[in-house]
Amino acid sequence: MKVFVLVIFFFLLLQSCISSVDTIMRRQSLRDGDVLFSLGRRFAFGFFSPGASKLRYVGIWYAQISKQTVVWVANRDRPVNDTSGLIKFSSRGDLCVYASVNGTEPLWSTNVSDSISEPTLAAKLSDSGNLVLLDSVTGRTFWESFGHPADTFLPFMRLGFTGKDGLDRFLTSWRSPEDPGSGNFTYRIQRKGFPQLFLYKGVTPWWRPGSWTGRRWSGVPKMGRGHMFNISFVNNQDEVSFAYGVTDASVITRIIVNERGNDQRLTWIARDERWNEFWSVPKENCDYYAHCGVNGHCDPTTSETFVCTCLPGFEPKFPRDWFLRDTSGGCRKKNRAASKCRERDGFVKLERVKIPDTSAAGVDMNITLKECKQRCSRNCSCVAYASAHHESEGGAIGCLPWHGDMLDSRTYSNSGQDFYVSVDAEELARWNRKGSSGKRRVFLILISSISAGMLLMVIFFSYVRKQRKSNRNKRSSTAFIPSSFDFEDSLTFEEDEERNRESPLFELSTIATATNNFSVQNKLGAGGFGPVYKGVLQNRMEIAVKRLSRNSGQGMEEFKNEVRLISKLQHRNLVRILGCCVELEEKMLIYEYLPNKSLDYFIFHEEHRAELDWPKRMGIIRGIARGVLYLHQDSRLRIIHRDLKDSNVLLDNDMTPKIADFGLARIFGGNQIEGSTNRVVGTYGYMSPEHAMDGQFSVKSDVYSFGVLILEIITGNKNSAVYEESSNLVGHIWGLWGKGEAREIIDTLMDAETYDVSEVMKCAHIGLLCVQESASDRPDMSAVLFMLGQNAIDLPSPKHPAFTVLRKRNVKNGGSSGCSFNDVTLTSVQGR
Repeated sequence: MKVFVLVIFFFLLLQSCISSVDTIMRRQSLRDGDVLFSLGRRFAFGFFSPGASKLRYVGIWYAQISKQTVVWVANRDRPVNDTSGLIKFSSRGDLCVYASVNGTEPLWSTNVSDSISEPTLAAKLSDSGNLVLLDSVTGRTFWESFGHPADTFLPFMRLGFTGKDGLDRFLTSWRSPEDPGSGNFTYRIQRKGFPQLFLYKGVTPWWRPGSWTGRRWSGVPKMGRGHMFNISFVNNQDEVSFAYGVTDASVITRIIVNERGNDQRLTWIARDERWNEFWSVPKENCDYYAHCGVNGHCDPTTSETFVCTCLPGFEPKFPRDWFLRDTSGGCRKKNRAASKCRERDGFVKLERVKIPDTSAAGVDMNITLKECKQRCSRNCSCVAYASAHHESEGGAIGCLPWHGDMLDSRTYSNSGQDFYVSVDAEELARWNRKGSSGKRRVFLILISSISAGMLLMVIFFSYVRKQRKSNRNKRSSTAFIPSSFDFEDSLTFEEDEERNRESPLFELSTIATATNNFSVQNKLGAGGFGPVYKGVLQNRMEIAVKRLSRNSGQGMEEFKNEVRLISKLQHRNLVRILGCCVELEEKMLIYEYLPNKSLDYFIFHEEHRAELDWPKRMGIIRGIARGVLYLHQDSRLRIIHRDLKDSNVLLDNDMTPKIADFGLARIFGGNQIEGSTNRVVGTYGYMSPEHAMDGQFSVKSDVYSFGVLILEIITGNKNSAVYEESSNLVGHIWGLWGKGEAREIIDTLMDAETYDVSEVMKCAHIGLLCVQESASDRPDMSAVLFMLGQNAIDLPSPKHPAFTVLRKRNVKNGGSSGCSFNDVTLTSVQGR
């Protein structure tokens, strides 16, 4: 007996003295600065600090690449404050992270359910990046890091649920590149209904990779089965999980969920010492979950600028909102009055589709697609069906029927599967006609091309005759157009013809008569461009005339810019230009007349502001958002307004907002979203910091201005107002927000019975997100409109806004160097 005890003693002593390359034994520990390498030195385990952070975390990273890339973090939500940390086993056999050598309460533990008594317990780091708690003699495994992922999905790791250990493995993003704490985004398999992958933002679906097709996730066309990857999916009573492997061990690849909510596949390029992005989603509008609403369908392959349609047999629930690109209301079944159940007339086949959310879809893997159609036809509640595995070895198998609303379907250009939607005979005939029309498309294109050529010739000769006649008339008149006013600049012949139709030249005498010779009684106001007058043409049409003043900082370039832009933009929430007048020294723009003047006329005057209840204010906010979204995304041109403010938002009879004044706007290319200038333009109080300070402007510059507008509409106060604790309204609201007293900002003149405090606070929250100091933190306008349209949504916490520091007031000059003036428009570094 003594001999046996002595042998055990020497064995344990020997084990405690051995320092294995890839293993920590039970009686060993790892201090900050010590690093454990896997056997092939592919991965390392130890303490690290991300980026510029001084906090210390325990994690696993690639050992063979120059740029430290962490793939797993133990104490991600409880870091060590200094370099005193220690990794060692507890008396129960758990591997733990302690804040110091003498620490008793661990910051993190493997937290194995049962106490482990084996003296040969060890923690081993494998070349796959998996840290395993095991018996070093028998190989029995008690815990592994692959069962508790962070933000990274490595080859041979498994995501999903396994009944054997009861674990549901999913990814959780970092909070930021310097904070590996649990972030807002999670990536997991949803087992409800027919299993599918989901990327969530909080508890809200963000992107849906879809259901398993037999070879790939339906929403990841680039995934597939390449020669480099082996992909496996298990779906049975005991396990629903997904894994992938690499056939070439030299390939270093990973899938991550980053802090911005993107799912990325990255591969290390050794010769360039960089990570190459193989794919990243979501990217386009159709990627975002339910972008087109309930029973809507997203098709980015269409030639139309608007990618949303209703599924066959459905129509917009709120047609007016749908027309304005607000699809949050979704679609409803046509012929809703028909309550009698009748046999189906047929199904419309949609090709290359990511099928809708299968959370509520039942599945039968034992029938064919033909049998699936028959079963759906006999069931009055069945609205659509598809095969469960359309890429299986034996062809399409299984049946997926839908019996209620459908969400998040879309079309791909070269992927997806067939999807069958139940329709009545009338709808089926319409879709059949639509399909057969495609067969005649080539012939029609040919005929149309010939006709268009002949029509252009006729137009050209008519245009030449018209110009000759016009030139003769102009030579006999005192009116002339300066040579600097070159309408032909950067315009094609067709664009010039369109401009002439939409923006005709008015004679000075006509405008003078309409405005009673620009009388003071007809003057509506004045801006940076000059005075604005009301006029009435001979046909009794009411107009608004912007007359460029001689001392205006805006000149011919702004004038041409506005004519060139606004004549090409058509949207309910943009003001409509009727034409222009250029004679002698006069330069004027003629617009539709809007009787309710501009937004500042209402929100900054108590007697008018009381007329704006919350529904009207919310309608104005949404209308402005739709107009800006059209400029940024849905128009033929990508436009950045650069001077969005209350005085540039006009209101019609129904209080519908219309964005005006495009003299400072800029046109961008199809994919361009930012630019720079040496000529800073905009208005103090609405100008983003990157524009005001560095001359950098982008779509996010308009988002900043829109955020200021939201906060002004809610409060009824100008942003230029100075408060005791802040230089402006934004800073005042930010201070109250931090103290949980933000509801105090609500305009007291607004009827309390017309609003829900939570809805107003949601808008204020969105406003603060829009005015964040960093442009990259601000949402784009599509995200803003989505947030405005959702009743219950998990919004991110806003970061510190720009221009909120209180500066000392200059009482002598009656001003403040830290204040912003809403009524001054900049066209250079100096105000004018």
